[in-house]
Amino acid sequence: MTIDTVGRIQIRMGDITQVDVDAIVNAANPSLLGGEGVDGMIHWAAGEELLEECRSLGGCPTGEARITRGYKLPARHVIHTVGPVYGIDGENSPQLLSSCYKNSLELAVENGVATIAFPAISCGIYGYPVEKACRIAIDTTLEFLKNDESITRVIFVLYSCRHYDVYMDYFDTIKGGIPVDAEAPDT
Repeated sequence: MTIDTVGRIQIRMGDITQVDVDAIVNAANPSLLGGEGVDGMIHWAAGEELLEECRSLGGCPTGEARITRGYKLPARHVIHTVGPVYGIDGENSPQLLSSCYKNSLELAVENGVATIAFPAISCGIYGYPVEKACRIAIDTTLEFLKNDESITRVIFVLYSCRHYDVYMDYFDTIKGGIPVDAEAPDT
C-alpha cells in the first residue's frame, strides 16, 4: 500500500449524521424507508423529505446502493446500501458486504462525491461480526482507491468504542509503518 491510498482513509468514532462530507452511507434495509440503528438515526436527522425521496426509489437489493439528497444533514448526499444479514445470507455474505462498499464508492464517483463516510455496515442488528466486517470494509475500500483518484477522503465512522478499536487495530496492521493521521475518538 502507498501513502496515497492509505492516507485517504480515516477512522473516527462518533455520530455519522454529524460528519461534514459530500456523502454519508446509510446501512439501510431493503425498503429504504428507515429502521433501527444508523438507518433510523440518518432518517431522523435528515428529516421527512429523505423518507419521501426514498419512497420513490422502490427499495434496494442486498449489496447494491442508491443515492438521495442529504436534506437536513451536513452531507449533501446519502448513499443507501443494504448489507447482508449474517447467518441468513450464508456463504455469499462476504461478497455481498464487499459489494456494499464497492457499489457505494462507484455511485459516489458517478455523482462527484470526493469525501464519503461509512458506518460499520451490517454490524448492528444484521449481526455481522465486526472483526470480519472491518477487514472486508477496509480491504474493499483500499482496492477501490488504488484505481480511483477522485475520492480524496474515506472516513469510517464507528458508533461504539469496541467497533472503533477493532477498525483501528486492523488499520494499524494495514498501514505497516506508514504514518497516517487518524482522529482520536470524540469524547
